[in-house]
Parts: sequence; structure tokens; C-alpha cells
Amino acid sequence: MGLRELVGAVGRRWTWVVAATVAGLLAGLAHWLVAADTYRASASVFFSLQYGDSASELVQGSTYAQDQVASFARLATTPAVLGPVIDDLGLGLSPQQLAGRVEASAPVDTVIVEVAVTDTDAVRSARIADAVAAELSRTVEDLAPQDEQGDPTVRALIVAGAEVPAGPASPDLLVDLALGLLAGLLLGAAAAWGRTALDTRVPDPATVATLTDLPVVGSIGVLRDGGDGSPVVVESAPHSPAAEAFRQLRTNLQFLQLSHDVPGGHDVPGGPGDRPVRVLMVTSSVPDEGKSTVAANLAATLAETGSRVLLVDADLRRPSVARLLGLEGAAGLTTVLLGRARVEDVVQDWGSSGLEVLASGPVPPNPSELLASPAMRRLLADVRGSHDVVVLDAPPLLPVADAAILSHAVDGTFVVANARRVRRHQLREGLANLARVHATVLGVVLNQVRRDETAYTYGPDTGSAADAGAAAADLVRALPVPSSGAR
Repeated sequence: MGLRELVGAVGRRWTWVVAATVAGLLAGLAHWLVAADTYRASASVFFSLQYGDSASELVQGSTYAQDQVASFARLATTPAVLGPVIDDLGLGLSPQQLAGRVEASAPVDTVIVEVAVTDTDAVRSARIADAVAAELSRTVEDLAPQDEQGDPTVRALIVAGAEVPAGPASPDLLVDLALGLLAGLLLGAAAAWGRTALDTRVPDPATVATLTDLPVVGSIGVLRDGGDGSPVVVESAPHSPAAEAFRQLRTNLQFLQLSHDVPGGHDVPGGPGDRPVRVLMVTSSVPDEGKSTVAANLAATLAETGSRVLLVDADLRRPSVARLLGLEGAAGLTTVLLGRARVEDVVQDWGSSGLEVLASGPVPPNPSELLASPAMRRLLADVRGSHDVVVLDAPPLLPVADAAILSHAVDGTFVVANARRVRRHQLREGLANLARVHATVLGVVLNQVRRDETAYTYGPDTGSAADAGAAAADLVRALPVPSSGAR
């Protein structure tokens, strides 16, 4: 994941980052409130080499002392130094426990060791720092080589005694809040990145582009019915953003038809040459992606243009079109395929735009065989001649082979990808199934896309289609009635 993807992940889940940042700030504040005050006192010890008269010997001695001063600093936290300090001050601690409170460091290019002690008592921290510095001086002189007169070659001198701290060194409110803020930001960003990295759904067209070269011909947001419970928002909520999204899908389909009808137009990849796109199949990779709802709304929008449109429920395993539209499903496609009725006998009208619907009929024991039968091909040829557009709601691609079988009998296929349900490998595998049978795939329709629907609304706030109709009727009644002599 690159920087752009990371920024995008944080942007999509900014609430996680904000929540983690607030939690970090609260944690820092809680630490400042409950943590015990600690005080820090320090003393400094200067080390020098006690031999040599010439300038070169003094320089060599200084260099030697600088090389050894790091070892002197480490010596300050050993039992050889801390044991006598504990005995002298009666601390009641072990050398290991006291070593956790003592910090000794040697600044670069110096021969000074700074001993810092942290303790919950200010006076005691200064006493311990002075005692450790004094004991370190004695220990270094005892361990250093002696000259000819028996004097130590390294001399230690306490140059800065410890002073009693005027205030606690920790906790520091600003430091705790800054650390909490930083930790919260990092944790929130890491959580957002991790969730995005592990999320294999298909949330947007950019993700689809990484899986296939097919275009995204439609992007449908979360469907909200117009108050009557109908998922066909084109009819129940015609002015909603979702209804407009389906009309955009219809427009894209019309451009695809134009590219097939006009000489020299660009064929859909894998398409049937110059044959117009009149028989469409809508399918998905896995169940419950909303393909039936998309098929019904697409058919309704096509019927709005005055075209004669037939919606066929070709999902003979889990039919849902009749239930979605509130129609009778006892007779339908399977009834026609078995020769027990004609299409015109079982087709039902639905909606105000004249949409015709052919339900699935009784669920057969052999759906794949029925869909692959010559009777199915004859039926499609008949309805192609009697209708401007035929929309088939087909079963999902991965569980069964029905959609792949039907793909050769239609002019083009739309694959619905639910942004909240389908996984990338499932969409890729579903498209691969169609590619293996050389199906004509017109594009991908993203469904249930998360977005701010208010940004996709344009026009007066009419509340509903019924309110808009009532307002229009009131306006007509308010117009002056022309006299009988008016021409």
C-alpha cells in the first residue's frame, strides 16, 4: 500500500483516527492524574589522568581518559558502587532495585560522568545522587593503575553536587498529552490501514479497475424506498438519488446500443458485432448482491422511455422478481418452457410505465437443462421480436452454471458487484467464468456504494412524488381558465 492508498484509508476511516486520538489524549491525562510525582537530581564527576609533563603526554592522557569514561559511567550502576551507597544511606533496597533509579551517562568528547537519580522524595534523590557520585569516584581510583609512588593514575573530582529539586520531574501534563496524542494518531492510522489492507471488498470503481478492464457502467448507492416498502425506487421514489443512478445506468446502456447500431461504432469487448443490445442479462458473483433489484429498476427505467420492456425472472433456483414487485409467481417462465402456456398468457403488467414481467413460475428440478434447452432459445427469439428490450435476472455465477449457460443466448451481460458483500477474489472469479465461455460482458454495476447521497441530489425539495404531483395540480387549478372565444 502506497502513500496515496494510506491517505485514502485514513480518509475513509477518519472517525477511527479521531476516536483513537481522543482515547490517547484521555490516556495521557489519566496518567498525569494518577501517576506518583517523581523527582530527579544529578551530580557530575570529572576524571583526569595523573601523569605526564609534556603537552603530548597530557593529550594522550586526556584521550585515554575519554576512551575510559564510558566504562566509568557503566560502573556507576554496578553493585560495586551501589552496594556501599545502600549501606551508608540505609535505603533497604537491592543493588538491582537501586540501579533502576540511577542513570549514568558520559557526554561525547568529555571526561565527565553525569549521575542522575529519580526518586519519589526530592531530598532523598539528591542524597542518593551525591552518594553514588562519591562512591564512583572512590571505586574508579581504587581500580585505576598506580604510579611509582603508589598513587592512582586516574583522579576523580565531583564538580557539581546534587541539588534538591524544586519540583517534580514527572508526570508532565504537556508531555503526557503530547505522547497520548502521538500514540493515538499512530494507533488510529495503523488501525485504518490494517482494516483497509484486510478488507477485500470492492468499495469503489478504482478497486474494480485493479481487477478487470471492464468499465463501471453504474454506481448505485444504498436504496431507500419511497415509503411504500418497494425496492423499485424508480417507481416509488422517482426523484431520489438512487433512481437517478439507475437512469444513468440506462443512459450508459443506450450509448452501448448506439455503439452497436451506428456503422463504425465501437463494439463492446467480446460483443456480437453490429447486433443491437436488446436482450440483457443481469447477474452477480455470489448471492444477495442485489442483482434482482438492479434488474427490476433497470427494466423500469427503460420502460419510462416509452420502450416496450420485458423483465424475465430467469433465476429458477431462488426466484425473487415476483416477490419484489408484488406479482403472482405461480406461472411464468418454466410454464412456457414446458409448453403449458404462451408468453402472452403469463406476462403481467407492472407499474405506471407499462413494464411487462415474466415471473419464474414453479421451481423445476433441472434449472440448468431448462435454460440450455431449445425451448429457451426459441422463447428469447420470440420476445426479442415483440419487445424493444428484454432484461433477464439470472442466478449468481459462482454457485451454479446457469448464468454462464444463458450468456450465449443474450446480447450482453451486466455483473452486479455489491460493495459491501462481494470480495475481490469472488468478483475476479465470476468475471473469469464469463470470460472462459466467451460471454459478452458490458460492464460492472457497483451496488450499495457508500456515499453522501445529498451530494447527488439536484432540484427542489419536494418531499415525495405525491407531494410534487399535488403541488402541480394546485398550480394548474390556479391558472386562469380561457374564455370560450379564445383561440
